[in-house]
Amino acid sequence: AMVPELLLCVSFGCAAALSPTCLSAQFRRPGDYIIGGLFPFGKDIINLTARSEPTLVVCERLFLDGLIWALGMKFAVDQINNSTSLLPGVQLGYDMYDTCFEPLVALQPSLLFLARNGTRGIGALCNYTNYQPRVTAVIGPHKSDLCLVTAKLFSFLLIPQVSYGASSEKLSNTESYPSFYRTVPSDKNLVEAVVLLLNKFGWNWIATIGTDDEYGRGAQGLFLSTAANHSICIAFEGLIPTDLTDPNAQNQLEDTIKVINNTNVNIIVLFAFSQPAQALLEHSIRMGLSEKVWIGTEAWILSDIAASIPNIQSIGTVLGFIMKAGTIPGFQQYVADLFTSVQQDKFCQESREFDHLMNPDVLGTHCKECDHVSLQDVSPMLSRSQIQPVYVAVYSVAHALHRALGCTHRACPKAPIRSWQLLHFMDTLPFEVNGQSFRFDQSHGTNTGYKLIFWSWKNGTLTYLPVGDYEESLYINKSQIQFHTADQKEPTSACFRHCKPGQFKQIKGFHLCCYDCTDCPENTFWSTKDSSTCTPCLEHQWSPVRSTRCYDRSERYLFWDEPLTVALLTLMSITVSLTCLTALLFLKNLETPLVQASGGKLNLFALFALTLLCLSCCLYIGKPSNNLCMIQQIVYALCLSGCFSTFFIKSLEITLVTEFPRCAPTCLHWVTQRRAWLLVALCLLTECLFCFCYLHLGPDYLVADYKSLPTEVLLVCNTESWVAFALMHGYNGCLACVCFLCTFMVRTSGKKYNMARGITFAILIYFVIWIFFVAIFATLKTVLRSVTQIGTILTTSLGILGTYYIPKCYIILRKPNLNTMDYFHNSIQEEPEEDSQ
Repeated sequence: AMVPELLLCVSFGCAAALSPTCLSAQFRRPGDYIIGGLFPFGKDIINLTARSEPTLVVCERLFLDGLIWALGMKFAVDQINNSTSLLPGVQLGYDMYDTCFEPLVALQPSLLFLARNGTRGIGALCNYTNYQPRVTAVIGPHKSDLCLVTAKLFSFLLIPQVSYGASSEKLSNTESYPSFYRTVPSDKNLVEAVVLLLNKFGWNWIATIGTDDEYGRGAQGLFLSTAANHSICIAFEGLIPTDLTDPNAQNQLEDTIKVINNTNVNIIVLFAFSQPAQALLEHSIRMGLSEKVWIGTEAWILSDIAASIPNIQSIGTVLGFIMKAGTIPGFQQYVADLFTSVQQDKFCQESREFDHLMNPDVLGTHCKECDHVSLQDVSPMLSRSQIQPVYVAVYSVAHALHRALGCTHRACPKAPIRSWQLLHFMDTLPFEVNGQSFRFDQSHGTNTGYKLIFWSWKNGTLTYLPVGDYEESLYINKSQIQFHTADQKEPTSACFRHCKPGQFKQIKGFHLCCYDCTDCPENTFWSTKDSSTCTPCLEHQWSPVRSTRCYDRSERYLFWDEPLTVALLTLMSITVSLTCLTALLFLKNLETPLVQASGGKLNLFALFALTLLCLSCCLYIGKPSNNLCMIQQIVYALCLSGCFSTFFIKSLEITLVTEFPRCAPTCLHWVTQRRAWLLVALCLLTECLFCFCYLHLGPDYLVADYKSLPTEVLLVCNTESWVAFALMHGYNGCLACVCFLCTFMVRTSGKKYNMARGITFAILIYFVIWIFFVAIFATLKTVLRSVTQIGTILTTSLGILGTYYIPKCYIILRKPNLNTMDYFHNSIQEEPEEDSQ
């Protein structure tokens, strides 16, 4: 039944609006307790820079939303005054003023509210505990930058101030603004909802624009920090002017559109009020900006100013968050009745009398343009304008006053109450409005959640279609959103792809959040704690390319069961067998001229040393240790020294016979018979001294090499002192060198056996092997280092066998007719050891 009445009222208002009404007189009412109101009745103030005197600042145009919000406060107060349960017997008054969206304008009524009750002056006191200002509480203002100015004033006297639209996160600081409250969520909640929306659709390459005021800068700053934590890249961030009369404003808007066009983003997040948003959208249409997804906020998403721009549908898809707010029962009918009443002389006369009681000469008329507004002008906005925040703000003050006065459901004592006494009850106790419970949180705000709105166009008509909601999580009905794309599916807007596990983000270009996904190299891994770099593995660990974890390295050395080891052990067995067989053959033919000429029993000692040398190969197989590393070099040096000492004695004997025949009879007994064993012992004792120096200066020690092999730790013996190493092995080299010098020039007739030649070739092979060994051993850093040492031992042993002992075995076995005194006469100048005795 209300709709026909409303239509009737609309038609009546059209006819009656030709004559001025007394609507401007409806924003003051006396009462037991006065509530101040700050509402943007107007907009577009004159240029403040041209203001040379502190005169009254006047707005040029009416702002209908502000008028409706003020009517919402009036409606709430009238309801409370007619209530029998809330503040029964108490009449609330109100005193509302225009802010013009300008802090300078809002300061004038704010200072008036601070004046001592019944006067126009603000008392300068040391203690304001008993100070009674003109108002008990203040509702408004709407914008954050106005609240940041006025809240400081009201917080000084701890006057409760409840805003119905300021969302800046700065106002959550209860230390700076202890008496500031709001019935809208903070921008922090809004930003979280926007970020979740971007994540839902996978949009991570966006532009963000804010107005150059407290709301735009604050919301954009929060958005930038939150977006960075959710892997959302900001291609462009900019501010647009709020003063569109500024000569540079048009250039700033055009530059913003040009930059957005160059970034190739498909998503634009806009934190702006209706007029700057209108200017930006008009420029984007005029400059031919391609269709985008525009994500807006309540500050402009429900504005008729933006929706009425010519060709507005060409901008693309518009989504936005608006605060969840229920309808206020009876408000539309209340407004319709009020517009009917303000055209009646009797009602206007009563209103002017109330207005006169409030000292109207203080700031003059509140809203001159309101007298020329009809119901037809405001009726389209009544269903869309958010009235509940204003309505709840008034009720929060009324409930706090109810409790501060100690009211019952039947009556209230009309006791004097100080404004600051309301704060305790506003902080601690919940209150109920139309069956819905509200409570201010620790930051003095209320979070009722948001609705996601989609601009749905059908036949040129705009519908604000709810497609989702946000409280603690975001729900979206994607099937209801028809995007501007050809298939009506959501467009893509991504600067990067999500990296797979094991890949890190490699920054590219100017934007730090634009990157390529690059595989983590070997021995590094990808960590969820830091996705922009790869974390190196610990020294004892390894990892393959594109790894998400590290693995422990396995130990690498020459294992007993690997094929190469088996081959070396087989070769060692053959060498040991040949050496033992040679020793048995020489033992069996010990008294023959050949064996006696070769050194007699010294041959058996040399072959025994060679056998031990071959068996020492086993020291290089298996897991090494510090003791093994030390023993390896000592055993090698002593065994080789034992063999070379017999060659040394034989070389001296040959030299005496061939080069010093006159001295031979006198000196030959020092290198033959039993004294030869004394020289062998002396050579071994000298080598033992060098081995002791080796142990003292620094023996080889075990080293874990983590760099040579990609997935294993190489256990190798490392040389600590190359001086000690050179002394110990250099002594054998000296023995070999003396043997070579004593034998390489010796010649015999073709009918005699050349004993020196076998020693010469054996020493030559030793030198050649050691040249290769030193070159390879110094540079090799793998398990082949042990193989090289084994190979050196075996080739040296086989070389000595092959050049010195095998030819003699051949004579013993295959040509025994040569094994005579005559054939070996020049090689031995003494009788066999048994005969000489």
